[in-house]
Amino acid sequence: MIDPLLKNKVVLVTGANHGIGAAIAKALAKQGAKVFITYLRSSNIDKWRESAYIKNQSQSADRVVSEIRKSGREAEAMEADLTDFSVIKKLFDKTEKVFGPVEILINNAAYCNPDTFEPRNFVEKKTGATSDPITLKEYERHFAVNTTAPVFLMEEFVSRHVSRKANWGRIINISTDWADCFPTEISYGASKAATEAFSRAAAVELGKYGITVNIIGPGPIQTGWMSKKVEEANAQNNPLRRIGHPEDIADVAVFLASEQARWLTGQRFFVGGGNRII
Repeated sequence: MIDPLLKNKVVLVTGANHGIGAAIAKALAKQGAKVFITYLRSSNIDKWRESAYIKNQSQSADRVVSEIRKSGREAEAMEADLTDFSVIKKLFDKTEKVFGPVEILINNAAYCNPDTFEPRNFVEKKTGATSDPITLKEYERHFAVNTTAPVFLMEEFVSRHVSRKANWGRIINISTDWADCFPTEISYGASKAATEAFSRAAAVELGKYGITVNIIGPGPIQTGWMSKKVEEANAQNNPLRRIGHPEDIADVAVFLASEQARWLTGQRFFVGGGNRII
């Protein structure tokens, strides 16, 4: 077995009360990392999502923290609205107080409410998913959570890293494999594309400090939002003939955080079972 050398590394994972974030937190903890989780319980009922997703998104991180602790590892959690940028410093302060300085930052928290340039509600024929006409409020919400928050989390990470004269760090930003062009989810795709641009610039600027910055672009991942119909449609169109699971993304995140990924930076990894090939 290859040792990723993550034992006792301090990790901050945003949006980790369920789904991809929770899987990443548990996977890193399994490697001996000390994991601090942020989350925000949502009451936003998006009509395109199944109730299972809303149920998962609306829970605290207690279950995830409990699972990690039962395995003999260390984890803490804090509920935080990342659109309140005063909370960013508090997150790092709290993590440092509990575990020590953050060495690995995983920007996973995201907001998505499908929107479109269509002048009326758009219905996707195969899946029945709907998109609403774009509004300023929804546009701003997408960019606040998906772009501005990750940018200033990175800035805080770097500031503290340089101040303590550290020489090893990892930033991993979770995007989407449709960031370049995402019809029917235009604000979500565009906000993720902007974060990818910031990530590449950060990789160039921060390499001299021993920090790598990489991007994961997940394909369709079942976190409770896919109906059976959507699952079947995605599996049928996938070279591996299945949908993705949060653990598929978590395994790649562990690799990018590992010592074995020391020569990788500024890269975007499509993790979707080959769905970008066709």
